[in-house]
Amino acid sequence: MKFIFVADPPKTLLIFRHFRYLPYLLKRNGLFLALLTAAVFVTATTSAQILTLHDAIATAKSNYGSLKAKANYVNASKAIVQQSIKDYLPNLNLSLQQDYGTVNGQNGPLYGLGGLGVASSGLPLASQNWNSAFGALYLTNVNWDFFAFGRAREKINVAKSAVIRDESDLGQELFQHEIRVAGAYLNLLAAQRLTKSWQNNLTRATAIKQVVVTRAKNGLIAGVDSSLANAEVSNAKIAITRARDFEQEQANRLAILMGVDQQEFVLDTLFISKIPISFSDSINGPNENHPLLQYYSNRIALSNQQAKYYHTLSMPVFSAFGIFQTRGSGFNANYAQDQHSYTGSFTEGIKPVRSNYLLGVGVVWNMTNVLRIRHQVLSQKFVSNALQNEYDLVDQQIKNQLLLSNNKIKNAMSNYQEAPVQIKSATDAYIQKSTLYKNGLSNIVDLTQALYILNRAETDRDIAYSNVWQGLLLKAAATGDFNLFTSSF
Repeated sequence: MKFIFVADPPKTLLIFRHFRYLPYLLKRNGLFLALLTAAVFVTATTSAQILTLHDAIATAKSNYGSLKAKANYVNASKAIVQQSIKDYLPNLNLSLQQDYGTVNGQNGPLYGLGGLGVASSGLPLASQNWNSAFGALYLTNVNWDFFAFGRAREKINVAKSAVIRDESDLGQELFQHEIRVAGAYLNLLAAQRLTKSWQNNLTRATAIKQVVVTRAKNGLIAGVDSSLANAEVSNAKIAITRARDFEQEQANRLAILMGVDQQEFVLDTLFISKIPISFSDSINGPNENHPLLQYYSNRIALSNQQAKYYHTLSMPVFSAFGIFQTRGSGFNANYAQDQHSYTGSFTEGIKPVRSNYLLGVGVVWNMTNVLRIRHQVLSQKFVSNALQNEYDLVDQQIKNQLLLSNNKIKNAMSNYQEAPVQIKSATDAYIQKSTLYKNGLSNIVDLTQALYILNRAETDRDIAYSNVWQGLLLKAAATGDFNLFTSSF
């Protein structure tokens, strides 16, 4: 006897290829018969892994692209803070140049417009000559804007405010994504239950069809009943296809939010077997630390900080500077008397021979900046006012959402309490009509109507459970506390 094990979760199947040897084995060994019987009927069942809501949210936080992007924005803002701090450091410039050219001079004014002037230096001779030698310049320059009426400090504060804004943006995105994932989770769970209800409806319609066809063949009922039963089965098949299509859409939505490929999710049935432990009826307003309100508040704070920084741009800047310069030249000191007193040697031309230093303190104040910056500050204050208007709008929307969530919870609880009554009545009516029809005491129309009422009751029951949790989720979103939802199961 040859056999193979086919591993196919959730069950392991034992498949026999050659059964012609079975009678021989049964005669030879009774113990083997017992073991064989046990092997055939015992299966190793492995439970499909259930995706809990906590696992779905944790996966979404790790994978969702928008959250990763906002985390990188936070890192970028933190880097800008470090840059702003280092902007206050003095500028230290080192310069080395080695040149070859002439040194003809000319009396007259010169302005190096745009930095394009040539710094050739020499006596103004009577005529042009092309005497050339090497030269060099070695320069160290330090300048430090040591006081600008708090400009550097305010720039750093702006960068820090941007970090706080981006962190709160990440926080509100995390919070909203938790709400979105939880909503998609509940929607998919409800869709799966609806598919099951429609599957039950198809099973009942198929059973009715078998009874009707049998009775019609025996001439006990009219043949039209068979046509009606066939139509009801087809309608049930179409309905279950639509239910599966909706379920697949919700599974796709959840997969997108989790950042994974679409798959068959096995969800926790907790949300269709019980209602929340608490609805926190004592909460009458949004949490003052609501992530979304915090984000909008930090946007305003950043705008106000920018206005302070812009104001410092109109103030004068006090600077300290120092320069140390060394030069080398291939032209000798008596070149003015003897235009042949120079050398073409590169090493002699770049050798440092003259040095100078310079120390100083200066102030620069562009007076017209006062007029320009004034309007820039005014513009930023208008931006702050606009952000405040957006904050007020969001705050009002959240308050209305909280009121709506309380109403939805109240209505959902009312439907939840009525659902069992409807299920029992519809089940009793269906059993009654089915029994009467089988005994020829009712017609197919009444039975079909009872079937429809029972299916509607089952779908209402499935939706009732989901709506209770959806109402609580809406309240958690309005209060800004996701724990209000997670602590209720």
